[in-house]
Amino acid sequence: MDMMKEPEAGWAIEGRDPRIAVIGAGMSGICAVIKLRKAGYRDITVYEKADKVGGTWRENTYPGLSCDVPSHWYSFSFEPNPNWSHRFSYGAEIQAYMEHVAEKYDVNRIVQFNNPVEELTYEGPHWRLKPKQGDEEIYDIVIAATGILHHPSIPDIPGLDCFEGNRFHSAQWDHSVDLTGKRVGIIGTGSTASQIIGAIAEKVGHLSVFQRTPQWMTPLAQKEYSKPFQALMRVFPFISRALYYYYYKTMERTFCEATVGNKKMQEAVSEACQKNLDENVPDPELRKKLTPDYQAACKRLILCSDFYPAMCRDNVDLVTEKIERIEPTGVQDKEGTLHELDILVLATGFKVGDFILPTKVFGENKVELKDFWDDAPRAHRAMSVPGFPNFWMLEGPTGPVGNLSLILITETQMDYLVQCLDEMKHQKLVAMAPKKEAYEGYNDAMSRAIGNTVWVTGGCDSWYIDKTGTPNLYPWAPRQFRQEMKRPDFSEYRLIKDIPQQARAEAAE
Repeated sequence: MDMMKEPEAGWAIEGRDPRIAVIGAGMSGICAVIKLRKAGYRDITVYEKADKVGGTWRENTYPGLSCDVPSHWYSFSFEPNPNWSHRFSYGAEIQAYMEHVAEKYDVNRIVQFNNPVEELTYEGPHWRLKPKQGDEEIYDIVIAATGILHHPSIPDIPGLDCFEGNRFHSAQWDHSVDLTGKRVGIIGTGSTASQIIGAIAEKVGHLSVFQRTPQWMTPLAQKEYSKPFQALMRVFPFISRALYYYYYKTMERTFCEATVGNKKMQEAVSEACQKNLDENVPDPELRKKLTPDYQAACKRLILCSDFYPAMCRDNVDLVTEKIERIEPTGVQDKEGTLHELDILVLATGFKVGDFILPTKVFGENKVELKDFWDDAPRAHRAMSVPGFPNFWMLEGPTGPVGNLSLILITETQMDYLVQCLDEMKHQKLVAMAPKKEAYEGYNDAMSRAIGNTVWVTGGCDSWYIDKTGTPNLYPWAPRQFRQEMKRPDFSEYRLIKDIPQQARAEAAE
């Protein structure tokens, strides 16, 4: 059948498999394909902007890159990995794991690499998808698995383009540039910067660290797994599964509880952070500069053991004066001091509020998703938006993040989505989308509850906060999210059994 000729009815009414487009071949996209196939949905096409799978682990290759979630928890529940070399895996090993899973489960075969999606238009009950390469296609279901850590945020600093040395963002690391003995500057002291600084301080000639806001950190309890231990896990797979659940429960009962109102756990985390700073930064002046004025866990808590020792080195300077401008030979601060550099690294994070944007997404009545969000992205249960039927997001707005395994969150969301597709098949629906009142009620409840979390009470300004002035985060314990997502409440959704003829005609215009 020529899919560019729209069927009159939806896939469930016609009794055929839905055509499903998955946008993104990172962790979420890989998970989506595997979960869909397991549930019997096999007409799937994946669109990926890059030349291989992996998402953020493909994009980021900077020195010191590691995950702050324990390896055995940061794994697909259906594909445990007995061969993790460390308790907290390094980036290259996670990327290799993603490639392994994609290969084992035959995901690569259905991925259109180097082919980003430029535009999506809802023409009820189908979606017209316009890729960068090739013809437009018609799909019944669209799943945005685009993640949030892939659009680099470049700071608006005067003179940035005039710097004569090597300059690059941490997510676009230039490995052809040798740092040995060079004067290196790094803008930022967040999770990425702290890993880079710890990894390169000993190698460079001089390192200037430009800090806007200090960060709370706890030590990374890193551990290398021995070959005999790895062999034991291969022989007894239940050990990997046991470690999965051990770290799952441990992380949720500590860091996660500290963010959503558990005062006792907040105090414990704060004490651990202060102790880490006191024990590893003996110079009182430097320690004062590295001491945040907000509560621990208000920003994303950093797990890192190398940063403080690196900052204490003689060849490392902490610059707390604001940056005035970038000169051809370095960075000039507000006090007029020029910090001369050979290399400038921008560890300035990502545009975390874009999600599927800048892809143009037009829903019912040609409403564009960008306008609907208006720089304050929200979703119903972090997955769907009213007025955009049959459009789903993984790791969408207001989803649980923080120091969690996003793999677990994605698996939870995919299990939920499969139940929605099954309901469409059972009821012979042409489309479904959250009701406006359900969407607004859900997000209003979150806005009220977020005031009880450390992201608001902790006194910081973080990348979690959007145009509304509140953190774009799930304000309750992760276990509540999983409980709510076990089974969809279909009363929250418009269950569309037919598209009016007038709407069909308008969509075809």
